[in-house]
Amino acid sequence: MSGTSDNKSGTESRVVWLDGTRSAAQAVLQLDATDNVAVALRTLKPGETLGEANALLSGVSTSMRISKGHKVALCDLPAGSRVIKYAQLIGVASVDIKAGEHVHTHNLSFTNNDATAHAPSHIAATSIEATDTFKGYQRADGRVGTRNFIAVLSSVNCSATVAHRIASHFDEGTLSPCDNVDGVAAFTHGTGCGMDAEGEGFANLQRVLAGYANHPNVGGVLIVGLGCETSQISELLKAHKLADGPLLRTMNIQTTGGHVKTIARGVQLVDEMVQQINKLERTDCPASSLSLALQCGGSDAWSGITANPALGYAADLIVKQGGSVVLAETPEVYGAEHLLTGRAVSEEVADALMQRIAWWQAYVARNNGSLDNNPSPGNKLGGLTTILEKSLGAVAKGGTTPLTGVYRYAQQVDRRGFAFMDSPGYDPASVTGQIASGCNLVAFTTGRGSTFGSKPAPCLKIATNTDMYSQLSDDMDINAGTVVSDGESIESVGTRIYQRLLEVASGSVTLSESHGLGDNEFVPWQIGAIM
Repeated sequence: MSGTSDNKSGTESRVVWLDGTRSAAQAVLQLDATDNVAVALRTLKPGETLGEANALLSGVSTSMRISKGHKVALCDLPAGSRVIKYAQLIGVASVDIKAGEHVHTHNLSFTNNDATAHAPSHIAATSIEATDTFKGYQRADGRVGTRNFIAVLSSVNCSATVAHRIASHFDEGTLSPCDNVDGVAAFTHGTGCGMDAEGEGFANLQRVLAGYANHPNVGGVLIVGLGCETSQISELLKAHKLADGPLLRTMNIQTTGGHVKTIARGVQLVDEMVQQINKLERTDCPASSLSLALQCGGSDAWSGITANPALGYAADLIVKQGGSVVLAETPEVYGAEHLLTGRAVSEEVADALMQRIAWWQAYVARNNGSLDNNPSPGNKLGGLTTILEKSLGAVAKGGTTPLTGVYRYAQQVDRRGFAFMDSPGYDPASVTGQIASGCNLVAFTTGRGSTFGSKPAPCLKIATNTDMYSQLSDDMDINAGTVVSDGESIESVGTRIYQRLLEVASGSVTLSESHGLGDNEFVPWQIGAIM
């Protein structure tokens, strides 16, 4: 038995058993016929013969214990040999590796990606089949919300406590008569002053604040400042063409009269908004109004085999409905960027992605780091070894449709289809940027068991393996591990994800929402000097 992919792009990894079924004796999964490593389907004991159920692997036996999800060498790999998985380079052997040995951090070294950016292949434009609907909140400008929140934003950390106190006044008891209001959420952060007003970090923060203030899932906004900070509210409104009005109110602690008075006035303003936005009801809206943030965290070796390609299939279904999907985490496409540039709709789009990759290479270099620092200890325990390997699995979330645009962090995504937004690989910062860019849903795959949640866009959690799904069933909405454990197809799991996303968009509560997650996961990406 071996696995294969539908194409060499790595964008759609599918598990295919050579004889049509998986044998109970099957020990490993080879993802492509050109791979010289395979993934252990269960913990392997020393002396196990890998070829008992597959003639292609006959003669290979394990020489040591190899944990489930980890890699085993299928042939001798002399030091310096290229190690191949997904038909792509994931590193080089740092010492001689014998067939049947465990391949991981002790004998596999990171090497700079040697793949060159692929010129756009002019793949066919996606055929739009706009037939599906969901129950959403129609906004006056034509956008559609999947939730109806009031956002209390702090322009600076100095007003964060006031923002939280205002929002905390509106607990479930206070809002219970308002069936059409999903909540009052405080979005606060640790910066906003001592910054270069012309710098990248300040621009990131301003785009995030504007994106949340103008988000389709937000019916009313209160922005609270201190008054003397670099992040001036008036400049934010002017730069991003936001108009103060009944559903967008602003205030400063210094001019309002201090902490207590600002909270009291803020509660009054928010209460007025609650009464107004509660009048809005869900109506039938086209699935083309969906904008899905594609995210992964706590990844493992199964991420690129089960959950990520299944989410990629669901992403394709949304694009075919005329909707948008947004991939992010630039350090986690390093080593797979050529798979994305080959899908770009133009040279300009491909070049834009490569410019962001180059920025990250320079960024980590001047901070004495490496892009291979990205795989976390948990990633490595789950079987991932280098950033190249992790990225090849991560890009599968993006499906197979053309790449229509590359955006800066928290920049508004203004084109339909599959887009990429520059961000760090740190999940809260990345999702914050995706939501600010306009995403009204989040789909988050995890192999180790991240319990992330977000507001105002609901987050659907997808498990990569059945063991973890069973262990963290209170946090995982969907089990994609059935691709391996039960032989379910990628298409079947992807369709389940898509149908569940439509339900969530219509108001069905995700598990992370049921736990109240999302307030503390608002983390604008901070870069540049704080002075």
